[in-house]
Amino acid sequence: MSKSTRNSGKQWSSADEKNLKNLANQNTPTRVIGFKLGRTEDAVRSKAQELNVSLKPTNQPPYNRKK
Repeated sequence: MSKSTRNSGKQWSSADEKNLKNLANQNTPTRVIGFKLGRTEDAVRSKAQELNVSLKPTNQPPYNRKK
């Protein structure tokens, strides 16, 4: 079940790649990045991996943190 987006199947421009890096650095959720770039979440994850860009939030504590 694939979602149709405005840039589906198109090559990533250098501006798209730069926007992806900037949004990832700002801890933007993957779904929001996809919406802003007109791409699917899978496309965003795939391109991020190709560019070695982490999509993991940097400001969250570990899951097993105890007080």
